[in-house]
Amino acid sequence: MSNSADAVIAALRSGHDELAAAVRGYGEKELTGPSGAADWDVSQVLSHLGSGAEIHLAALDLSLEGKPNAGSDFNQGVWARWNAMAPADRAEGFEAANDKLLERYESFDAQTRRELRIDMGFLPAPVDVATAAGFRLSEYAFHSWDVRVGADPAAALAPEAVPLLNTITPGMLGWMAKTDRLGDRSAVLRVETTGPDAVYGLRLSPEKVELTDPPAKPDGVLRLPAEAWLRLLVGRLSPEHTPSSVETSGAADLDLLRDVFRGF
Repeated sequence: MSNSADAVIAALRSGHDELAAAVRGYGEKELTGPSGAADWDVSQVLSHLGSGAEIHLAALDLSLEGKPNAGSDFNQGVWARWNAMAPADRAEGFEAANDKLLERYESFDAQTRRELRIDMGFLPAPVDVATAAGFRLSEYAFHSWDVRVGADPAAALAPEAVPLLNTITPGMLGWMAKTDRLGDRSAVLRVETTGPDAVYGLRLSPEKVELTDPPAKPDGVLRLPAEAWLRLLVGRLSPEHTPSSVETSGAADLDLLRDVFRGF
């Protein structure tokens, strides 16, 4: 990841402040209503964000002390506690937990932001602050959308997060794409995004889905806002949440792409 720690931490703060302000007005009906995450209601998404903040903060603090990640037993205990909370407690707790995490990030001086290496527990080696914060931004931005779309079907990803996510999310294609849905079909698509403007090649095959250089002769073309492209990759571009500006031609079949990128 090539984003700066300063930019990612600032995006985390602005995104959290916006979501926390919205959630403060939620009652039982909104908290137990559907979210953009297929298997969770709104309060369960907030539980995931709150527990994730606690786990992430523990990783930061242990790394500052030169200690290894707390590991899966610690994580399981955090998740169990949040799962047992009532919806209103999840909403209140998520804000407090994420504020603590952001305050820790914001307290890092320039040297710490450059030199600290963080043991995330699920990676082969510790990573720098920009990368660790980038993982949290990816989690937070998409799940913030999950919460907000329950009340606003036209919700979009936070604009300050989109350019940063453009350098993070496509790198996870190998994990996100479900090649079994392609059968024996193969295609190379041209993907054109706006806000920010970019052009990609997207190669689909039963063996692998990957980004490539833009093809000279694509089998199809997909044109869409960058935030919609990112939501497509994580399974959050259902027909009811697809902007009217999305255009396809040739082999760029949105229904097929939605099936390949089924999300999390």
